[in-house]
Amino acid sequence: MSLVAELQRRRVFRALFGYGIAVFAVLQIIEPIMHGLHWPDSALSYVVVALASGFPIVVALGWIFDVKAGRIERTPPASPAGGPQDLRGLRLALLLVCIGLLAAVPGLVYYFVLRGARPGAEERSRPAVAASESGAGPSIAVLPLVNLSSDKEQEYFSDGLTEELLNLLAKVPGLRVAARTSSFAFKGKNEDVGAIAQKLNVATILEGSVRKAGDRIRITAQLINVADGHHLWSETYDRKLIDVFEVQDEIAQAVVAALKLKLLQAPTSKDRRTANPEAYNQYLLGRQFYVRHNLDSYRRAAQAYEKALALDPGYAPAWAGLAAATLFRAYEAESAAAVREGKERAFAAAEKAVALGPDLAEGYVARGLVRALAQWDWDGARSDLERALALGPENADALVVYPHTLLRPFGRLPEAVATLRKAIELDPLNPRAWTALGFALLASGQLGPAREAFNWSLEISPEQSFSPYFLGETLLLDGQPVAALAASQRSTSERFRLAGAALAQHDLGHSGDSQQALDELIARFGHSTAYRIAEVYAWRGEKDRSFEWLQRACAQRDGGLLDVKVNPLLRKLRGDPRYTALLKQMNLPVD
Repeated sequence: MSLVAELQRRRVFRALFGYGIAVFAVLQIIEPIMHGLHWPDSALSYVVVALASGFPIVVALGWIFDVKAGRIERTPPASPAGGPQDLRGLRLALLLVCIGLLAAVPGLVYYFVLRGARPGAEERSRPAVAASESGAGPSIAVLPLVNLSSDKEQEYFSDGLTEELLNLLAKVPGLRVAARTSSFAFKGKNEDVGAIAQKLNVATILEGSVRKAGDRIRITAQLINVADGHHLWSETYDRKLIDVFEVQDEIAQAVVAALKLKLLQAPTSKDRRTANPEAYNQYLLGRQFYVRHNLDSYRRAAQAYEKALALDPGYAPAWAGLAAATLFRAYEAESAAAVREGKERAFAAAEKAVALGPDLAEGYVARGLVRALAQWDWDGARSDLERALALGPENADALVVYPHTLLRPFGRLPEAVATLRKAIELDPLNPRAWTALGFALLASGQLGPAREAFNWSLEISPEQSFSPYFLGETLLLDGQPVAALAASQRSTSERFRLAGAALAQHDLGHSGDSQQALDELIARFGHSTAYRIAEVYAWRGEKDRSFEWLQRACAQRDGGLLDVKVNPLLRKLRGDPRYTALLKQMNLPVD
């Protein structure tokens, strides 16, 4: 009897096939679980190797045992002599191990070789790419200044000074500056400056410390040339708190001189100044809360900005910050009237920011965001965001907001993806940029790259509201409802967890659980989350209810409606005259 025939008789191939299916199922759910438990990426590699090592074991067990009538029995040897059944001892064991290893090879090659070469993997590896052509010319990363104050609660002050200095250097023509979120990713990490420079694709690093005591501060700063590790410049400043802007100017000018940027002039922080040190202090505190991007942090950010403006009503950056924080808070308000009132206050604050700081990009970004999300004023939003990009062509915030509010809503997905890739090149560790890219890829039908973009966003910043939900949508569209449910429940927003559960439970066949989650979503958040409710109804094929809630979303000016033209969860609605009417109602192109 031939070896192949004996393997078939002993049902070894059937055992391998069954084990392969089990391995595939495990790999489909292990990654979202791994991210939910915050395991490192290397954990997935260990799981893959462990599963692969099971193939030789399965071959051996399949050779020895069989299942008959629900009982495990030892497989009898073949009757003809002289065949493979005569192989004994070490020779037989080695043969079975080799067969098992051969069965495992395709999966290992895919995971460790082909998987890393897929187009979507480019996004995950991008932050670690070495400096290359894009790093040519003067470039710098400003690492978070270390807080040496006795009061550790003053850390927001040192972080704020870092951000202000970064913004100041970003205005120097010809100097490429790593964005805030990327630089701050290395806060508190004892990592070699060479490795940091490689990840951020810069040639120089600015680092230092801040000590604040009463009305006095001591700032130390040093500029390091990564190529040779030499200090290009270093200085210590002992000043009164009121002189903090002058210190920023001096550091910026010294950096420009040390980098020998001929014909370039370091700007001053004049357009960002306030005469009140405590107003500046509250503004920095507001920024610290705002970048955390959750409901409580938006509330605390708005409170800090309001305190800053009570002390200095003419402080334009604080008005811009208040506008953005107030807008996002509005979507979490307790009543429809409070939602409308919050959006109105957000727009008023953005108007004030632009009026007081006509050369401040942040004001135009904030007003453009409000005009698009809350008013569907496409022309006004376009004017504001183009002005912001003219003032700061490499402003990562503007490069993220522009495709979200003006390219995606109009179905210009390739342009949106290209713009977001540029934002990520400038700010590779910005989780908001990765989330925006993920949704643009999702809307384009590129589920694999979209999933990887969302996962990378969550690795950078695990405590998010939007990325887990959109990751769940991606897995749902990919036919993985179990993984979709697990992903959506990682959201820090209850409304997104309920919407994700309603979607995934439907695909799992649990109609009662789906309806229960949807009923709770409607009862608690129907006044401000009509678009997500419409999504669930559309996905479940309940068109009439979906259009009913889309009209409510229109009345609410729900920000989610910006994606109504490209959202794949609404695909069952396309072709319905009511869908076309909705696009016209929003002044969006029909085709």
